[in-house]
Amino acid sequence: MRISRRTFVQSSSAAAVGAAAASAPVRAGAAQTGDLPAPVRALKPFPGKAVPISDAERLGRIEKARRLMTENGLGAIVLEPGTSMSYYVDVRWGLSERPFLVIIPAKGELAYVAPGFEEQRAREITRFTKDVRVWQEDEDWGAVVAGVLKDRGIATGKIGVEERVRFFIPEGLRAAAPQLQFVLATPVTAGCRMFKSPTEIALMQRANDITIEAYKAAFASLREGMTQFDFGRNVRAAFEALGAPGGSAGVQFGEYTAFPHGSIQPQKLKEGDVVLVDGGCNVGGYQSDITRTTVFGKPSKRQIDVWNLEKEAQAAAFKAAQVGATCESVDAAARKVITDAGFGPDYKVPGLPHRTGHGIGMDGHEWTNFVRGNKTRLAPGMCFSDEPMIAIYGEFGIRLEDCLYITENGPKFFTQPSPAIDRPFAENSN
Repeated sequence: MRISRRTFVQSSSAAAVGAAAASAPVRAGAAQTGDLPAPVRALKPFPGKAVPISDAERLGRIEKARRLMTENGLGAIVLEPGTSMSYYVDVRWGLSERPFLVIIPAKGELAYVAPGFEEQRAREITRFTKDVRVWQEDEDWGAVVAGVLKDRGIATGKIGVEERVRFFIPEGLRAAAPQLQFVLATPVTAGCRMFKSPTEIALMQRANDITIEAYKAAFASLREGMTQFDFGRNVRAAFEALGAPGGSAGVQFGEYTAFPHGSIQPQKLKEGDVVLVDGGCNVGGYQSDITRTTVFGKPSKRQIDVWNLEKEAQAAAFKAAQVGATCESVDAAARKVITDAGFGPDYKVPGLPHRTGHGIGMDGHEWTNFVRGNKTRLAPGMCFSDEPMIAIYGEFGIRLEDCLYITENGPKFFTQPSPAIDRPFAENSN
């Protein structure tokens, strides 16, 4: 089956990470709309409405964090602006050399520490406490944090600092409070964020549904001679038209599909090329991540055989992702399919050069991973990508990626996997 604008027109839907699309964003509602292919121009905002995370749920997250602090012997955790700050308190603030922090103690009221000249702005956006403390430009901000901890009765012991906090923050805290021990807060932050609530699952489902619709419209625009940047532009425009601005995808053609995160080489689509698209969007702070791989024109027997093997590996990982199974056993299940067919072994190419999947949620990649050596056991609420890949440098690469979540009864896909190399989308794929 030829995948082209004439023969592959399907209706329109969501994801956000993937390799960078190397051209400027195109706004579907802007003057360039007339330059877009008809399937993209025909898109309308995705129906329905996303239900945001409630304050009650955020307060529940804080209470869970406090339980985990107590279990792990931490008196408090300190967060900089970023995903975890958004997760707990729904506050967003840019990073600079001037620290803006939230302190969540195991017991007692939250507190924020902000630059003095930003106090009024900080008081406008901070939540769940009135305790906003400031430091002036000639003062030690670390001493202000130490004062918060002292007021919460924390004079000694361990304080958790999130893994993404910049190095100078714990160094400043150690200098200001040498009696305290600053350690990773991961048992708390990951211990909360790895397990998604029904509201989080619903936001991720919507992001995945939108991604499939965006891909359908963009795939219908494939034409001979287009560049990977042309296709990426169509994907971004499709996301915008569907109401998910910022959604994007990395696009590779032909032999460059063997590069797991793409190539910088300019590419023009031609008959018989493998087409690999990997990306997603953000809905209510939650990500999708989907890869679809097909062939432009008639696929060869080699392409079909490798594509079918990849589909078998993806299915094996899904089947292995049962409650109580280890993360490494999921990777092993997919890798066995590929190595039994003569690829690899291990992480060697031709074969599967990377882990089988990663955690996903507010970040496109987060805790934890389907990878050898990871003995974390699966539990309800965990979310992962399922994306084994077969990379054959000099020929092509095949990756099929759908995200899943763990229920009490086992894994469930957010999106239906591709049925065949010439049918990248299931008939009822959202």
